[in-house]
Amino acid sequence: MNATPTPASSGLRRRLGDFPTFTAALDYAAQGTSGFNIYSGKGQLLEALSYAQLRTQAREVARKLLALGLERGDRVAIIAESDGDFARIFFGCQYAGLVPAPLPLPVAFGGKEGYIATLHGMIASAGARAVVVPSLIGGWTSEIAAAGTFAFAGSPETLLALPDADIALPEIGDDDLSYLQFSSGSTRFPMGIAVTQRSGMANARAIARDGLQVREDGDRCVSWLPLYHDMGLVGFFLTPLTCQLTVDLLPTREFARRPHVWLDLISRNRGTISYSPSFGYELCARRATSATFDLSCWRIAGIGGDMIRHNILEDFAERYEASGFDARAFVASYGMAETTLAISFAPLASGIHTDTVDLRTLEHEGVAMASNDPSHALRTFVLCGRVLPDHEAEIRDPHGNPLPDRRVGTLFVRGPSLMRGYFGMDAETARVLDPQGWLNTGDLGYMLDGQIVITGRAKDLIIINGRNIWPQDLEWCAETEVGGLRSRDVAVFSLQEQDEERIVALIQCRATTPEGREALRTETTNVFRRVHGVDVSVILVPPHALPQTSSGKLTRAKAKAMLLAGAFETAGPVAASAA
Repeated sequence: MNATPTPASSGLRRRLGDFPTFTAALDYAAQGTSGFNIYSGKGQLLEALSYAQLRTQAREVARKLLALGLERGDRVAIIAESDGDFARIFFGCQYAGLVPAPLPLPVAFGGKEGYIATLHGMIASAGARAVVVPSLIGGWTSEIAAAGTFAFAGSPETLLALPDADIALPEIGDDDLSYLQFSSGSTRFPMGIAVTQRSGMANARAIARDGLQVREDGDRCVSWLPLYHDMGLVGFFLTPLTCQLTVDLLPTREFARRPHVWLDLISRNRGTISYSPSFGYELCARRATSATFDLSCWRIAGIGGDMIRHNILEDFAERYEASGFDARAFVASYGMAETTLAISFAPLASGIHTDTVDLRTLEHEGVAMASNDPSHALRTFVLCGRVLPDHEAEIRDPHGNPLPDRRVGTLFVRGPSLMRGYFGMDAETARVLDPQGWLNTGDLGYMLDGQIVITGRAKDLIIINGRNIWPQDLEWCAETEVGGLRSRDVAVFSLQEQDEERIVALIQCRATTPEGREALRTETTNVFRRVHGVDVSVILVPPHALPQTSSGKLTRAKAKAMLLAGAFETAGPVAASAA
């Protein structure tokens, strides 16, 4: 292993994803000096893996996999640690014509039993014929492997130690499946999103050329994002390789404990491109540190993976302005795994742009009417940029008719980056992807001067007496107005009871006395009534009790299921019922 990280400069003429396949992209990148650098959670370099080394090792792995009896098109489940072994095995699958399916580590599943059940569902959905389990959870291998009969079920070390095999590798075509991506919310009914070489490369090319506008020289990526989620896998593993960029990788599982290591690595290695959901910026802004950073190199501080909270970004920019951070580096974007990753990017070097609207008009009429009247309830949204070239987007009403600017409807997108479909699930694919190639994203939003504005998920919308209420409005209100509450402390959803809907808020409570808990219940109930004019049943739950997806997003659906299953019965009585 090398003692120093791979350099930012590859020494090659920069090519921005203009390859037919990811193997062709690695073949080219291997002629240069850039690569992946694997760091510990404390920021120590563990491995410098040049693309030249990766290509050689991945081709060796490809032959080992084929020697196990795996055949072209077979799926290989890889529990994805952010390390060199994942890179070797993922690209070994690419060269072998196999289809890797990255699976999550047990970061957000609330216990071993639930995690393994989730894995079993994903492995079955993929029809995997091999499963690779990192040594971090190696003791669970036999239980994970109980999901089926496999040609291989073991650790990366065991796989890599298999004897070399003299097997010819297949030609990889652009219509071949590249990988399966399980979206971060697909735990109860997991659906593997099938991404072809062609669609994956189309998105990588659009991200690099049009979204990030990767430069001929000087760009370097830094990431702590999970490689089992589209933003980490595509944004900071595949796309950088397709344009010969070096990437410094931190382990996702340690980020929450030491978030400032992310900033230190950007500062130390002069990283220019790095992304995070809003909560990553919040952790860095909220936690004090005596460390000093120079963030003047950071030209693209991207935000994605969840609804963007502009106030968190403002706090981060203010906190790190003295460290050289320029708020104009913020880049809002929008995408989803079904589109490989990205659909839109805000203009570079312009920071966050917002639109403040009258909340009552939004809820009652579905119109985002601009307003700054302090006597009205207001809601501020972040503009997520224009659709990437060669892609299209429309906001449609329930009858499928396109809507004009500022009218809220469902977002549909079309373009070369879209998935082939949900693997082995034709009916589910047909439900969201029509014969003309339009994808129903399931997101609600509106268009404004050519930019996409997302207001929430259609499945989360609460409808009370003809009024459309976005749960995140209530969640963010409580977290902002009530002292002691933090981001992702509140989960709001509705319950159908007889002929009416009841709004419920699960709130993580850190108070240790009955008086403190009752005060929190009363204050949040009053905030909901005062600010939003709704009665909400408030249920207090212990810290860290609310479930998250594998990418760190709050999952309301699972929180609701846990409540209905009695998981929070001991949390205390509700404070108010719906009117």
